[in-house]
Formats: sequence, structure tokens, C-alpha cells
Amino acid sequence: MKNEKLQLHGFNNLTKTLSFNMYDICYTKSVEDRKAYIEYIDEQYNAEKLTEILSNVTEIIGAKILNIAVQDYDPQGSSVTILICEESAPPELEVRHYPASDAPSVVGHLDKSHITVHTYPEYHPYGGVCTFRADIDVSTCGEISPLMALNYLIDSFAADMMTLDYRVRGFTRDRTGKKIFIDHDLSSIQNYIRSDIVDEYFMIDVNVFQENIFHTKCKLKHFDLDNYFFNFSVEDISTDEIKTITGKLRKEMDEVFYGKNMPEKG
Repeated sequence: MKNEKLQLHGFNNLTKTLSFNMYDICYTKSVEDRKAYIEYIDEQYNAEKLTEILSNVTEIIGAKILNIAVQDYDPQGSSVTILICEESAPPELEVRHYPASDAPSVVGHLDKSHITVHTYPEYHPYGGVCTFRADIDVSTCGEISPLMALNYLIDSFAADMMTLDYRVRGFTRDRTGKKIFIDHDLSSIQNYIRSDIVDEYFMIDVNVFQENIFHTKCKLKHFDLDNYFFNFSVEDISTDEIKTITGKLRKEMDEVFYGKNMPEKG
């Protein structure tokens, strides 16, 4: 049953922020392959591709783009910041694109809402494990909620692990003056994730309901070793190597998921 629209006094000034943090793990056999993996990630998720993803997020949540700042970094990584508004932009307003050479490193003039993404490809100095991380923040105020784009973001990155944070801040008032601290029903971020995606991941919730803070961590349930190799396959290595590499990959995933370093297994 659809909720009745809230009757508010003035503008809905609740701030809703979704932080989408994803990790993709890979294993390489040589220094050259590690560098090639970084180059591959930088190409797959360059500023142009990230801008496309965030533009689609903007459309999904029903917002309008005001301007875009993009940057590809040396030696690796990219970032995009998009300033958005809930209502249609004024007809005379042009969407401003800052090319990489002119992109400001800080965007300080915000209207109502913004979307940012930063990427962090890296690798172990000698262990062969490579980890790609992307951080996306979607912050809105008004009636729109960034949770509407959550499934699209998950599909866009196909991550091994995800950390999802959602918070509603501030308050708005109804027409009687009563404060409203959240304007939509929510018991878990998982409520907004498709069932087929939920089935793929092991998920843990840590929620602080009285503060409207919701936190969900996700890790893929199924482990197909061939999906984690870069430039080689299971057929190219021995049984002992398979065991060793599997241990390294699982250790990396557990450390990221639980947020702590794990002891080496004997």
C-alpha cells in the first residue's frame, strides 16, 4: 500500500546520504601483470565512464544535473563530482563540464545535493593480490532518496565486497509544526536491494535506528577461483599454487570485510 504524501510546512529539508563502498579483488603472477591490472582498471573506470554511471544515478533518483567536475589522476585513480538539484533546472542554466585539465580538486559551492565518486586501484607490494576500491556518495535533500539507485550501482560494479551506509539527518516539519526525522519506512538497507542480489551475498547489518543510521556489509557467497585471476587460469598452475593463492585471496577478502588484519595461517 502506497504511503500518503506528507503534508509539510515549507521545503522538505531532510538530508539523505548513501555511501556505496565496493571492492574488487584480483590475483596477478608478476609485477608486469600487476601494472597491467592497474592500467585495465583505470581504463574500465576512467572519469568518462564514472560520469556516465553517476549521470544515470541522477536520472534514476529523479534529480537534475547542475554541473560536473571530473579528474583522472596520475599514476592511477579517478574522481567525479556532480552537483544536482531535485527540481527541474532553470531553462537558462547550462550544465557545466570541467575537463580533466581544468577540474577543481574541491567543489565548494553546493545547491541542494551532490554525487561524488573516487577510485583507488592498488596492489600488494609482493604478494600478488590486487584490490580495486570505489567510493560513491550520493547526498540529497528534499523528497528524493539515493536508495532508489542502489541496485543500479551494484550492477555497475559487480563487486566482491560492499559496505553500504545510509543516514537521514536533520528534520522537516508537517503543517502542524511537528518535526519529522525520517519520511520513509526503513528497517534495513537490504529492503532496497533486489532479492537476486541479496541471494548472492552474505550480509551483516549494524543499524542505529534511533539515529536513522543504517549500515550493511556484503561479501560474495560463492568463490570461483578463475574469476580472480588476471592473465592466467587455474589450468596454468599447480595444485599447491591453487591452495596458496586461494588462501591469499580469502584472507584479503576477510580482512576487507571484517576491517582488520588476519594472522597468517601456518
